[in-house]
Amino acid sequence: MKTCDLRQNRGNRVFSSISIPLIFFLLVSSVPVLAADTNSIDSLRRMGKAFASIAEKASPAVVGIKVEKTVSQESPEIRGFPFGEPFDPFDDDFFDYFFRRQLPRSRTPRPKARQLAQGSGFIISPDGYILTNNHLIGDAEKVTVKLGENTELEAKVIGTDPESDVAVIKIDRDNLAFLELANSDSLEVGEWVIAIGNPFGLSHSVTAGIVSAKGRSGFRIADYEDFIQTDAAINPGNSGGPLLNLDAKVVGINTAIVSRTGGNLGIGLAIPINMAKTAYEQLVKGGTVVRGFLGVNIQDLTAELAKSFNLKETKGVIIAEVTKDSAAEKAGLKQGDIVVEFDGRPVDKASVLQSRVATLKPGTSAKIVVLRDGDRKEFNVELGKRPPKDQLAAAGKSQTLEQLGISVQNLTNEMAERFGYQGLSGVVVAEVEPGSLAELAGITPGTLITEVNRKPVKNTKEFGEAVEQASKEGAVLLLLKDEQSTRFVVLTLPKK
Repeated sequence: MKTCDLRQNRGNRVFSSISIPLIFFLLVSSVPVLAADTNSIDSLRRMGKAFASIAEKASPAVVGIKVEKTVSQESPEIRGFPFGEPFDPFDDDFFDYFFRRQLPRSRTPRPKARQLAQGSGFIISPDGYILTNNHLIGDAEKVTVKLGENTELEAKVIGTDPESDVAVIKIDRDNLAFLELANSDSLEVGEWVIAIGNPFGLSHSVTAGIVSAKGRSGFRIADYEDFIQTDAAINPGNSGGPLLNLDAKVVGINTAIVSRTGGNLGIGLAIPINMAKTAYEQLVKGGTVVRGFLGVNIQDLTAELAKSFNLKETKGVIIAEVTKDSAAEKAGLKQGDIVVEFDGRPVDKASVLQSRVATLKPGTSAKIVVLRDGDRKEFNVELGKRPPKDQLAAAGKSQTLEQLGISVQNLTNEMAERFGYQGLSGVVVAEVEPGSLAELAGITPGTLITEVNRKPVKNTKEFGEAVEQASKEGAVLLLLKDEQSTRFVVLTLPKK
């Protein structure tokens, strides 16, 4: 008897009876998995085709821009420009300038020299009007536009707006491919966007990403900052190029990056096209931009300030000061009012309110909603005309601050996060005059001033009043903080 063989045959029969249904089950159950994989691949293919379609449609309207200018004879010895070279904020010095402190800068005479810069732009009309950045075009002596691979044309500068970093140029051609402009206010965080430009001179490079955030500000790139943040790869040379939605319409102008290396790290900034559109229309019509003016000094409502105002909500903008005879005063607004709505839309940041007012023309009527002593109140304001920048600066700068050689701005939540000042209060140094008392004392842009003569200051108004009071004694004692240390500095002035 061969029991061993019998057991083996029986085992084979048992295995067969089990394995056949098992294999059948595995084959059947794998069908949905294979189908799911196929569906995923098909979805990716469709997405890729969508990007390809946008690139094919938009690329003919994207141009390369070359700029020539003469560099001023008086130039800084180290890190003179916040973006490395003039015109282009896509440089490793961008991060150094905004996120690290610098040594005091000296200025030495240098021979005048021709300087070249490259960037991007995009055509927005069939007769050759082109949108790009002011930091690329400003003070240019010659602007050359490259169409496609081989055609170069000299462009005329129609107008520039340093306050929004928008510029308009024009080439003498008709029947050109052009891009339509979207409504950037309807753009949502998480939406797909595509950037097209000429990074490092590589023409018509296409990258894709999402909208990472909206309403970014505090970079001191322009006076009006309401940037779209994206992780679509943006590099040197993309400056001035379009940021597009999935309809191949422009939602923004690629303007700057935040980077430690000078290359893309996933934080790109674009000017919302609605802001650029306002500047474009006025530049084409008259060569300059005229903006509405409310006449208030404002700051973000922090949790600490909300508590001191006995408010439960922490979204809004505090009016720190109302200018005499301004549109705000005529409408009935007061110091301490918390602005929560402007022109029918919520307001949660000072930069947002500033930008919205700036997009409206003088004489425009708008509804403004504030919280006053906890009560909600509505006012109708007719905007005035914004004075020239130098006139505003002169009005807001005391003789003492001019002697110190310093200008400051309120500390916003974004700036606190960026510079590591969370939980602190004070004012941030915006500019330091070369050769001034402040520069000689080692004060640099980005430094936080928390006290004046041993008294805390929370905003520019308190700072200005404290400095004026301290100057009567002939010396101003400042408590400074930067990423390296906290220290006291004494600035000596002639007694009043």
